[in-house]
Amino acid sequence: MAVKIRMTRIGRRHRPFFRINAIESRSPRDGRVIEKLGQYDPIEKDVEKQIILNKERIEYWLSKGAIPSDTVSQILLRNGIKTKHAEQKAARLKKAREIARAKGKPFNKAQRIAVQKAAEAAAAEAEAKKKAEEEKAKAEAEAKKKAEEEKAKAEAEAKQKAEEAKAKAEAEAENTTTESE
Repeated sequence: MAVKIRMTRIGRRHRPFFRINAIESRSPRDGRVIEKLGQYDPIEKDVEKQIILNKERIEYWLSKGAIPSDTVSQILLRNGIKTKHAEQKAARLKKAREIARAKGKPFNKAQRIAVQKAAEAAAAEAEAKKKAEEEKAKAEAEAKKKAEEEKAKAEAEAKQKAEEAKAKAEAEAENTTTESE
């Protein structure tokens, strides 16, 4: 007979309360219980009253080969009871994490979110850089256009002054020729 240490839900709706029991592995969650080993009240504010365990009986069942569920295993670890199954699972998890890291892939949801945020930040940075380059190019084009307009205006003024000087010189030349006659 394979024994598991799992939680049985008791309590009403929106007010969960769990019993930690030794149960045959094939029976349903709220099925026949072999032995009651403790209780867990997630809503209780006092941390000491939240989890109540019969450590002697839990250690007895663990020594007989009972396998705790993941949640019960975490509760037991918080209360100082280590299980070989929790250690094996942690080792498998660590190995899987290392393999994922070696491949460069995110391992869990938090890492996927971090990678996605980094990609979004890189895209936003690239977009900002592109926008800055466009603005710089636009400013340079405007400056170049302004410089060309000023150059054309200066040339036009120089041409006008040259024409005025030429007209003045011709007028003086005519004045000097008419005076000499």
